[in-house]
Amino acid sequence: MTELENKASGEKIALTIMYDGTFFHGWQVQNNAKSVQGTLQDGLESVLGFRPDVSGVSRTDSGVHANNYVCHILKDGITIPPERLAAALNSHLRDSGIAVKKAEIKDADFHARYSCVGKEYIYKIWNARYANPFYKDKAMFYPMEIDIEKMRFAEKEFVGTHDFRSFMTKGSKNEENTVRTVKYFNVKKEDELITISVCADGFLYNMVRIMVGTYIDLSRKGASEGAVREIIEKCDRKYAGDTAPAEGLYLNKIFY
Repeated sequence: MTELENKASGEKIALTIMYDGTFFHGWQVQNNAKSVQGTLQDGLESVLGFRPDVSGVSRTDSGVHANNYVCHILKDGITIPPERLAAALNSHLRDSGIAVKKAEIKDADFHARYSCVGKEYIYKIWNARYANPFYKDKAMFYPMEIDIEKMRFAEKEFVGTHDFRSFMTKGSKNEENTVRTVKYFNVKKEDELITISVCADGFLYNMVRIMVGTYIDLSRKGASEGAVREIIEKCDRKYAGDTAPAEGLYLNKIFY
């Protein structure tokens, strides 16, 4: 939380947005690269006449998408009603890869990141022998068969409060606190599209993508019950599968 936000006593405006991660090098502003945060700030500056700080619920990597991403700005000095602010922003952001779904007033205690109590990500896999051009950069293409019925054990073994150190990219900042509670890990298949839904109270860096990569690896090996549990208990990244590509990952829901 910034010093300005600590001192502020007024309300905030929460924005719920969706974006196509293909257009961006992640959420966070960075030098010489297009970001979601920077593009949204450009739109806000055009509408408001000044450039507010934007605080997001989390960082997303380059190529990762969002169906529902929450961020907030301080309401101080903003007189435009929320519904008009959303419409004005969408006018400026057209063709940017970002859409504002809604804007709403929140009290001073609200924080997009620190008030969050859980998130749901989904991961899409196009599981067929041929690539689908409509899912280019929107789903992982995997031509080998994934038998989700034989892999049902994984859905149960990922769930619960565990040390998920095996499912975190080495060198991450939060290496000392790697316990998370996964509420569900659900897999469904409609025709050739597999969708994995994962909900937890928090996620380690690349956790979902490593979980998906491990799920695919275990499917390829014909693994059976206990395989995921064993990897969790190892608490070592080398025992998990590859990190699945960013293109299939979507931040889907935020819980407050």
